[in-house]
Amino acid sequence: MTSPSHYSVLLEESVKALITDPNGVYIDGTFGRGGHSRALLNGLDSGARLVAFDKDPQAIEVGAALKTEDSRFSIEHDSFANMKQVAQRDNYAGLVDGVLLDLGVSSPQLDQAERGFSFMNDGPLDMRMDCSKGQSAADFVNTAKQEDIARAMKDYGEERFAKRIAGAIVKRRADKPFERTLDLADVITKANPRWERDKNPATRAFQGLRIHINGELEDLSAALPAALNILKPGGRLVVISFHSLEDRIVKRFFKEGAQGKQLPKNLPIQDLELDKKLRILTKPVKASDNELGENIRSRSAIMRVAEKLAPLSKPSGY
Repeated sequence: MTSPSHYSVLLEESVKALITDPNGVYIDGTFGRGGHSRALLNGLDSGARLVAFDKDPQAIEVGAALKTEDSRFSIEHDSFANMKQVAQRDNYAGLVDGVLLDLGVSSPQLDQAERGFSFMNDGPLDMRMDCSKGQSAADFVNTAKQEDIARAMKDYGEERFAKRIAGAIVKRRADKPFERTLDLADVITKANPRWERDKNPATRAFQGLRIHINGELEDLSAALPAALNILKPGGRLVVISFHSLEDRIVKRFFKEGAQGKQLPKNLPIQDLELDKKLRILTKPVKASDNELGENIRSRSAIMRVAEKLAPLSKPSGY
């Protein structure tokens, strides 16, 4: 079962956009607590295959239970950035009918204080999707150079006062290392000279640190071409993003894939020479008013949908 605190954003819209063949092969790049995977399985027939990915060991436990219930499903304890290697290993590269990427953190990760993602609930300062490896947020803020801390908050959290906040962090850690989320949030809050209306003053800094710790944008930048590679012609790529940095990467990838090679204007060329990879199928989709009423975290969600194009062949005598 999915976690009672977990709400799968744009669930109906994403499933409807993704499934083209009920007996096809599909990828759920961010299993979370299984909301999208279960909805996909409900819409698929007995001959279908669904492969999910997740870094989070808790998500893997939920996925392992689902695997015992449904033989069409399997899950990889890995980043979706590595889907191409897994597809090649298991011989379904180029045969995939749809890839779904639901980005960001899941509700359980935010709500469980012990995961260290939240600036609202006190817990150990961790922030890792996979807490079994890699550098924790505490390790980073207690050892990194001031300019590196500032860069993470500015580049990934779009925090205007990143330098000032990073300075406060470095000054405080000299007396006492950071171990808890609310301790860090308190230092950030006091160092932030201008609070945004209806937004906790630690929001942007925590977002920047989380994205840096987990390499989220790097994974996304690797996952998009990987997904395109393993899709078959006519296969769908559906991406749900939750902030402008993610959506900017997705939007650019879709646009470049739909436009093809950038060549000088007015050249006498055929479409096949542009080598277009994608067709954008819809305008960006946002959560309905009903969904917003049920889950306020849906307010920033944007879904983009594209279809892989078959390569054009040269006409005879070309």
